[in-house]
Amino acid sequence: MNDYQRIEKAIQYLNTHFQQQPSLDAVAEHVHLSPYHFQRLFKDWAGVSPKKFLQYISLEHAKSLLAQGHSLADTSFETGLSSTSRLHDLFVTIEGMTPGEYKNGGQYLQIQYSFGSTPFGPICMASTEKGVCHVAFITSEDEGRTTLQLRFPQAQLQLLPTDFHRAVLLRFEASPTNLPQLKLHLKGTDFQLKVWQALLQIPPGRLSTYAGISQAIEQPSACRAVGTAIGQNPIAYLIPCHRVIRSTGLIGDYHWGASRKAALIGWESAHILGEPENVC
Repeated sequence: MNDYQRIEKAIQYLNTHFQQQPSLDAVAEHVHLSPYHFQRLFKDWAGVSPKKFLQYISLEHAKSLLAQGHSLADTSFETGLSSTSRLHDLFVTIEGMTPGEYKNGGQYLQIQYSFGSTPFGPICMASTEKGVCHVAFITSEDEGRTTLQLRFPQAQLQLLPTDFHRAVLLRFEASPTNLPQLKLHLKGTDFQLKVWQALLQIPPGRLSTYAGISQAIEQPSACRAVGTAIGQNPIAYLIPCHRVIRSTGLIGDYHWGASRKAALIGWESAHILGEPENVC
């Protein structure tokens, strides 16, 4: 077998035997490689470790069972996990919420939201007691409320400005000073969280590329997946996906419109740096 065939065989094995939660040694033996060599080879081809790949398979199966109304205990058993605590850890690690919160569509989340004005149009802001969970540019308050409800279909939503929301609006001032610390409450896969963390490292007024972000998370071949994760960013401007452009220098797409993206880049360059933009 060549390397691709080994990885294909390993993925088939994981898909077939995930309920047994096979060890790294077991999968490596199945494709006739040492655990060390198999771990490196798998990550090179799949972009994640065998353990993380197994977690993703297990998570998707658990999500389908929960959606069908299975209990947490039954879901843990059918997924091959030894207890509901392991199921809890799996969801918190990858989904950013507990299995109970996932099953209930955020039913136990208390979310306060409000609307505000920025130089780039109105926004909808939402937060939990843990931090900001949603910021989006909107065309109307009805649209903002609908988008928020779709994202957290069972959460208890309350129209109520909070200190988190006021701190968000301060970020849009031309010369912000003494900004209060902002906490974020994010739901995403491990890969998405890595990408969003990398975006937070791009200074205001500077730009990076999709390839640059891929390098930053040490997955240089994952440019397309990086682009997808950037497009799924739930917190406009604060997680600065607008600071990522194509390697050709083109502005590229933006969830809230390419024209707004260009305006954000120009505004930051003029008001924060006062100098032309450079690509890092």
